[in-house]
Amino acid sequence: MKPVLIALFSLVTAMSGAAIVEKAVEYKAGDVLCEGWQAYDDALTGKLPSVLIVHQWTGLSDNEKMRAKMLAELGYNVFVADVYGKGIRPQPPESGKEAGKYKSNRGLLRDRLKAALAVLSKEPQTDTSKIACIGYCFGGTAAIELGRSGAPLKGIVSFHGGLDSPTPEDGKNIKAKVLALHGADDPFVPAADIAAFEKEMKDSGVDYKLVQYPGAVHAFTQIGAGNDNSKGAAYNEAADKASWEEMKAFFTRIFAD
Repeated sequence: MKPVLIALFSLVTAMSGAAIVEKAVEYKAGDVLCEGWQAYDDALTGKLPSVLIVHQWTGLSDNEKMRAKMLAELGYNVFVADVYGKGIRPQPPESGKEAGKYKSNRGLLRDRLKAALAVLSKEPQTDTSKIACIGYCFGGTAAIELGRSGAPLKGIVSFHGGLDSPTPEDGKNIKAKVLALHGADDPFVPAADIAAFEKEMKDSGVDYKLVQYPGAVHAFTQIGAGNDNSKGAAYNEAADKASWEEMKAFFTRIFAD
């Protein structure tokens, strides 16, 4: 179903009492029990373009659930991955240590992401030919890493994610189009990492776009990050809204019939 038709159909079904289904989904990643989150519009029938969301460094939270619902309202079937495992929802500074386990072991990170992608792919609502992966902060890094694994994705969107890679040659495995949405003043992503990312994409022949938002720092989509840019991470309403619209337009392109 084309995005415009999805929007019109969603409006009609909303008026007739259709509801967004939101539910926890347990699954295994190897021997580890994980608990992801699914959201979809129960009034939409047939296979839907689908989105895998990867959480930020504190694990699956209300923020990712909110984004899942927003995407479901646009007509997508959505699954939020649980990279860390059920019940593991660390807060700073422990969240940095937990995220570090996966950033320093990209093989482990890829395995956890592939397990979540397998769950999404098997959902009856999923059109397996139209799957995108998006992520926030740690999740942005993860979304690109899933692409580097050769996963069959149509698109990848990183919101203020780390753009580094210990194996940039793996960029050649990316089958998806890539959209990196970045805070121009983000102090946690060095200019060298941005340059290396662009080189990786170009050398690998990846169809990519990098958008940098002036005045935005790290975590610019996270309302709970506050508004003090001097801390390096802060919410930026303008960048949040603009990046969401950029993602929506990107999905319209990659999922076009």
